[in-house]
Amino acid sequence: MQSADEAIVESSASSGAPATGTRRGRRGKKDNTSGKSPTQIAWARLKKDRVAMVCAVIVVFFVLMALLAPVLAGIEGQDPSTQHSNLVDTDGFPTIGPNSEHWLGVTPRIGRDVFARFVYGARPSLAIATLASVISTAIGLVMGMLAGFFGGWVDRVISWLIDFVLSLPFLLFAIAIVPIAQSWFGNPFTISQSTISTVRFFSLLFVLFFFFWAGLARLVRGEVLAMREREFVQAARALGVPTRRVLFKEMLPNLIGIIMVSLTTAIPGFIAAEAGLSYLGVGLVDPTPSWGGMVADAQNYFQADPLYLWVPVGALATLVLALSLLGDAVNDAFNPNTRR
Repeated sequence: MQSADEAIVESSASSGAPATGTRRGRRGKKDNTSGKSPTQIAWARLKKDRVAMVCAVIVVFFVLMALLAPVLAGIEGQDPSTQHSNLVDTDGFPTIGPNSEHWLGVTPRIGRDVFARFVYGARPSLAIATLASVISTAIGLVMGMLAGFFGGWVDRVISWLIDFVLSLPFLLFAIAIVPIAQSWFGNPFTISQSTISTVRFFSLLFVLFFFFWAGLARLVRGEVLAMREREFVQAARALGVPTRRVLFKEMLPNLIGIIMVSLTTAIPGFIAAEAGLSYLGVGLVDPTPSWGGMVADAQNYFQADPLYLWVPVGALATLVLALSLLGDAVNDAFNPNTRR
C-alpha cells in the first residue's frame, strides 16, 4: 500500500512536474502576507471588523455634517443666529413644532432654528477635539521619546513635569482659566460676545491638550526605554547615525500603533469634555453654537420641548460611542497580543 508521499511523487512524475512544486506553491500562498509590514497587517485586520467599519461610517457622517453645515442649513433656508421671536410665547416656549421651514423646531426663549444650530454645533466640538488630540499626541510623543532615549537628567526633568501635570485637578483648572483668559482682553461686561467665544475656544483647546499629553508621554517613554536596547537602534548608534534620524526614522515607525490608539481614544474623550465644560458654563457661548451649550439651554425646557434636548444628547452619545468602539478596534488591530 502506497504512502501519501509516494502517491504525490508518482502523480508528479506522471504529469512531468516535480513533487516539490506543489509544496512550494502551497507555501507561496501561505506566505503572501509575510512581506507585509505590521501596519499593513493591522489595517487589513481593521477593514475586516464590521463594527469598526460601521463606526467609521458614523464618524464620517458627522464630519461631513460639520463641514457641510452652511449647505445643510441653506437647504433648510435657515441660519443659526436669526431670532424668530414670533414663534415663542410670552413664557419662552415654542409655539410650533418641527415643520417644513424649521425641521427640528425652534429654540425656547429666542426662537432660533434648532437644526441650523445643531449642524453648526458639530463644528466646534469636532474642531476642539481633533486639534487637542493632535497637539497632545505630538507633545506627548516628542517628550516621551526624548525622556526614554536620552535618560539621565533629561528623563528626570521630563518625568517630573509629567508627574506635575498629572497631579493637577483638571476640572478646577479648566473652570479657573476661562475667566483669567477673558480678563486679559478687558472687562467681561464690555468685550463683545464673539471675542469671549474666541477666547473660550482657545482656552478650552489649551486646557485639553495641556492635561492629556502627559499620559501618552509616560507610555511612549516606557516603549522607547525598551526599544533603545534593541539591535537595530544599537547598530544605528554604533554607525554614527544622527540622533534625530534614530528617533524619527528608526523608532517612530515602531510607535505608529500607539499613536493611532492615542488619537482614536482621545477624540471621544475631548468631545465629551468640551460638551461637559460648555454645560457647566465655562465652554463656548453665543453666538457660537455648540452641543454642550444646547444641552445647558434645553434642560429647563425639557418637559415642554424634549426634542431640543434629545437632539444634541443623541448626537453626542452616538458620536462618542462610535469613536470609542472605533478606538477599541484600532487598539485590537495594532496590538500584537490580540492578533490571530
